[in-house]
Amino acid sequence: MVEIGQKLLGKTAEQLSAVERRVLKKARERRIVSADAHEDFLATATLGQRLADGIARVGGSWSFIFAFIAFLVIWALANTIFLTKDAPDPYPFIFLNLLLSMLAAIQAPIIMMSQNRQAERDRYMAARDYEVNLKAEIEVLALHDKIDIEVLVELRDARKQIDLLMDEVTKLSARLETR
Repeated sequence: MVEIGQKLLGKTAEQLSAVERRVLKKARERRIVSADAHEDFLATATLGQRLADGIARVGGSWSFIFAFIAFLVIWALANTIFLTKDAPDPYPFIFLNLLLSMLAAIQAPIIMMSQNRQAERDRYMAARDYEVNLKAEIEVLALHDKIDIEVLVELRDARKQIDLLMDEVTKLSARLETR
């Protein structure tokens, strides 16, 4: 199988990368390479990474946007219409502006962490896809080699049978000429 992999990859054994060697080894052992890469990736996530993903998932949803719009409308109505006297944050809503600025200051880096993690996840998935594709190519090449060998054996056997038939035809024609 290593020779097939080397033929496919065009590299000597020393030039093969660790991933290529691992895939060739698994192919030789007839073990699968594919797995649920998403689950594998999540299994290595720290609490902070899972928290950042969750916050980004909620903060980037329509539910959050609609809930936040509702909160802003309620805040504005409460501080202008319902609490006309002694409103905690009268128009122009300076306290609300402070809260929104702090929320943005906290939410932006968390979303960036989640985006970096998504890029890391994409790289991990691409590497896993490469391994699976490489093993599939190696297996296809191995099947081609097996079929080629089988075809060559059948051709050799057919050639032998043709030679035997030719000998029989020659013998038969010689007998017929002597009569």
